[in-house]
Amino acid sequence: MLPRRQDYGMKMTGGVRGGSVINFRTTVSSGRRGSSAVLPSVLTFLVIVASGGLLLMIEKGMLNSMETPPPRGSGKRLDFIRQAGRHGPDAVDVETQILQEIRNRTIRTMCSQKNMPHSIWSLSPLQRKTVLQHILVNDQYHFLYCYVPKVACSNWKRVLKVLSGALESVDVNIKMNHQNDLLFLSSFKPEEIRYRLKHYFKFMFVREPMERLLSAYRNKFGEIQSYQKKYGVEIIKRYRKSRAKDASITGDDVTFGEFVRYLLDEDVERMNEHWMPMYNLCQPCAVNYNFIGSYEHLESDSAYVLQHVGAPPHIQFPERQTWYKPVTTETLHYYLCSLPQKLLKELLPKYILDFSLFTYPLPNTTTQHCRH
Repeated sequence: MLPRRQDYGMKMTGGVRGGSVINFRTTVSSGRRGSSAVLPSVLTFLVIVASGGLLLMIEKGMLNSMETPPPRGSGKRLDFIRQAGRHGPDAVDVETQILQEIRNRTIRTMCSQKNMPHSIWSLSPLQRKTVLQHILVNDQYHFLYCYVPKVACSNWKRVLKVLSGALESVDVNIKMNHQNDLLFLSSFKPEEIRYRLKHYFKFMFVREPMERLLSAYRNKFGEIQSYQKKYGVEIIKRYRKSRAKDASITGDDVTFGEFVRYLLDEDVERMNEHWMPMYNLCQPCAVNYNFIGSYEHLESDSAYVLQHVGAPPHIQFPERQTWYKPVTTETLHYYLCSLPQKLLKELLPKYILDFSLFTYPLPNTTTQHCRH
């Protein structure tokens, strides 16, 4: 069995650049700032982050012994986002602008800590390799996209292929090849990498960390035979001692609890990309992303990016496939509440930078909440 790593999703080196970290859409006007009253939970979270206390807790491993707090503001923030469209585009825009401004300040605060990386060149070789292999390049429209699996990256790759002329339309019904006809930043020389990082528009998309994790689990272990054979068989042999030498294991019945135990024993920097923390995949402290969109605002954020890079009007972000099974609030609640509390307490620190940097509240799995 692999030794358990208490790295909490990051290696700390280097300093930080001064100046801009994220140049989001035009910030909200003073009149709109008043709307931030609808987000006291996030603002409270920002104060905690700004205090630097979270980083200290990560470094000291203090989060292991902490009770998982309920999501501040009763967890209504994501529901507000998903339902705001019913009240008109202005409501969605105000909420989006507020969240982006808070995310901007949070990342700037966290990344200004002295132990955080200041550029991709201050990362370890493995960290640098990971991020460069996840940043896609379009030289015609001068942008870089860091893809995060399980955050609509297949559709974004379709868009990139259409923009490069490798694919006729985003609606072409073909199986997505995640390597062919795509240009990765890792294929360039150091001076070419520096130029593109400095001059190109850089963006990424994020998703609620546990929702993304559950999506990966259901997809890879419930539908993809190659993952069942490669990871499922190993997980079952490792955590079901009675079947450690069973040659008939197919790996198609891995439980969510077993999957979480496997994650706890894995080094985050060597995880499969589908469950590696978003922070480790895209290194938002080492790369100055101009825009960080979210899965919760996928349609509007994607439209903004395409407009910003000057994509032709007929190229629009694809609609979700009819076969797609979304992770609902109820489904996530069921899986998290089914986990032993000890496992969840040990799991959250591994993804704490995803929660904190991208301003997602920690899940509420208190006994009282799970009974409902």
